[in-house]
Amino acid sequence: MPPGEDGGGKIPLLVLIGPTAVGKTALSLSLAEQWNAEIISGDSMQVYREMDIGTAKIKVEERRGIRHHLIDIVDPDQPYSAADFQNDARNAIAEIAARGKLPFIVGGTGLYIESLCYDYRFAEQGSDEAFRARQEAYAASHGAEALHGRLAEVDPESAERLHPNDLRRVIRALEVHHLTGEPFSKQQAGQRKESPYELIILGLTMERAALYQRIEERIDGMLAEGLQAEVERLMKRVPQPHPTPLQALGYKELAAYLRGELSYEAAVELLKRDTRRFAKRQLSWFRHMNEIHWFDTNENIQEKLNAIHGIIAGKFQGYLEYNSNQSLVDGG
Repeated sequence: MPPGEDGGGKIPLLVLIGPTAVGKTALSLSLAEQWNAEIISGDSMQVYREMDIGTAKIKVEERRGIRHHLIDIVDPDQPYSAADFQNDARNAIAEIAARGKLPFIVGGTGLYIESLCYDYRFAEQGSDEAFRARQEAYAASHGAEALHGRLAEVDPESAERLHPNDLRRVIRALEVHHLTGEPFSKQQAGQRKESPYELIILGLTMERAALYQRIEERIDGMLAEGLQAEVERLMKRVPQPHPTPLQALGYKELAAYLRGELSYEAAVELLKRDTRRFAKRQLSWFRHMNEIHWFDTNENIQEKLNAIHGIIAGKFQGYLEYNSNQSLVDGG
């Protein structure tokens, strides 16, 4: 019986985090092959169908036969929240473990991953639809940056972690403060209890200038691959304004160009700037998390694989013994 099914042990969960363009995908495929794992995407935009290039979604032919979960599961005009992710990911983890494989979360959306790893309770604060509507109207008339400024006044930690264009989460953080009188970040910190999983979190980082160069090269590649055409299709598909898909990096900036609000050059420069800032926010979020094994990808990551395999083997030894006759290798 796999761990967790009889209440006698936690399900092991491997997690790989890091900022955009740092190299998570390549390493995740290597580790998944070594450890007989199935990958669960921890990216808030890869859940949407028809958003492929701008989200750097791994192509089916690039997956090396490794099963991937929570990719292309909702249409771009449908809402999808961190609570939805938490529920869907929990189910996927249980199913993967029941098949005798290792559940493996890979992604860069801090709230999604942390809520799963530490079992956040999202429904405790309730909601105020009228308050949300007022914040949406304020953002529409004054801009996303102005609304983000409101959040910075009452909850600077959440404001540091959330991009101004992430209106849905900015409004939710404001709503929680409105309902409870306490910052959302304080309530999150209070929820960080023992993980319901036997948890290993690996983190990738990179020297800032090198990361920024990789970000710019990735964006140039996306544009060459047809990002503009993808945004055009999405604009026809999704009613506007829409708080999620067309506010995502790459989509928001090129949508502004296609509406005639920016020149192409200005849109691309804005996209690169915003993506650099997004990577900085991702790192800020992850550095608030505990028990992360950090690895610098400026150095030869291949030389660090033995250390990574040692961490996994040491933590998941009981699970490895259970799976010893199911082709789960020790990666040593």
